[in-house]
Amino acid sequence: MKRKALAAAAALLLAPLTGCGGNAAAGAGGSTVTVTVGYQSKTINTVTAGTLLRSLGYFEKQLNSLHDGRTYKVDWQDYATGAPITAQMTAGKIDIGSMGDFPLLINAARGKQLGRPTHLVSVTGYNLRGGLNTIVTAPDSKLTSLKDLKGKKVSTSVGSAADGTLVRALQRAGIDPNDGIEKLNQQPAVGASALAAGSADALSQFVAWPGLLAYQDKAKALYDGAQLNLPTFHGVTAREDFAKNSPAVLEAFLKAQAEATDYLNTHPVAAAEKVAKATGLPAEVVYLYNGAHGISTFDPAVKPQLVSALKQDVSVLKAAKLTGDVDVDSFVDDQYVKKALGTSYDKQLAATPPAAASEAWPKGAEETKAFKSPAELLTYMAAHRDGIRAAYVPDATSGTLWFADKAVWVADGENLLPFVAPATAQAYVSAHGGARVITYAEALERAA
Repeated sequence: MKRKALAAAAALLLAPLTGCGGNAAAGAGGSTVTVTVGYQSKTINTVTAGTLLRSLGYFEKQLNSLHDGRTYKVDWQDYATGAPITAQMTAGKIDIGSMGDFPLLINAARGKQLGRPTHLVSVTGYNLRGGLNTIVTAPDSKLTSLKDLKGKKVSTSVGSAADGTLVRALQRAGIDPNDGIEKLNQQPAVGASALAAGSADALSQFVAWPGLLAYQDKAKALYDGAQLNLPTFHGVTAREDFAKNSPAVLEAFLKAQAEATDYLNTHPVAAAEKVAKATGLPAEVVYLYNGAHGISTFDPAVKPQLVSALKQDVSVLKAAKLTGDVDVDSFVDDQYVKKALGTSYDKQLAATPPAAASEAWPKGAEETKAFKSPAELLTYMAAHRDGIRAAYVPDATSGTLWFADKAVWVADGENLLPFVAPATAQAYVSAHGGARVITYAEALERAA
């Protein structure tokens, strides 16, 4: 008996100190527990639950403050899209993941179907009009509107939010999204290469691909997703069993996400630089989306209008035969983020995006300069032509921020108005006698 007891004690001492995806609450006091987080480093609308959060180390600090006798390790797993994160979650290998609204619905459907239910527990970034997704064409393309896409080859990632934007936009333009175009189901990087090679006529993608390609002079905007006026967002999903077994760990993650959100909103330039360093994306592109007046607004609160938009998205995925019915109300579970944010939750729930504004990022500056109008920005730009790192202007109708030198400019009397896409600029010109499209250089000269 004594020999058996000694053997058992030795076995306990020699046993590996582990925990892994799905077992964050397992093990006796003193064990090492691994929490696995799936994120998309280059999908910069998720940085407060991924790239930026990781670089700041806030989640690890929150875990260390639990003082529950365990040692925590975070396994950060980087993916290009949400689909592989869902696959790993339903296999019990990822505890927490972040992805866009359409992938979130697929995450919900797959989790329920495979007996590994998941829940939307917080939001990362959102745009209430849909400006996070953009359809772009090659710089020398003759296409100027959605109607020009009929019969053309369009690259997108089927099941993504960008695909949802493409489907809805085509429907509004009177084009059948299934038969009216030749859809190429491609990863973003592959689609960008196809556009450059001429094997795709247009590309519909999510943050940050459209802005990146425009910045690199490899594409120009054809359609601003904000024209749909339907919210788009990215969020955090967690496995139900993980959330129930490890509520303190999930709460620690959401507290850390809130801290990362505060950092981004308080230090937008520094945050853009951190994300750029971690991803290899130009900081100027990161700031277009994540800046003080960027296309994306960051707030962990699960706003009712975002939940409503998610419900509307279900029909698009069903039509594409990617999911059946999804019970959005049972998928959304904001109890953990409410607890993490405490008394500030209601205030954040009621918060609205900052008003659109034009911004200039001077070279060497740690802050941008905001202007009341695009014309004021242009006047500043004309006087500092060699001292500007990047300049941004909000679309005159949708408010979507875009690079000033990539925007379509319209002169209407003394007014200088920027637009993301040529069709919206032309619509304005048609409705305002005397207005006309001018070049960026002409806009600068007028403002000088």
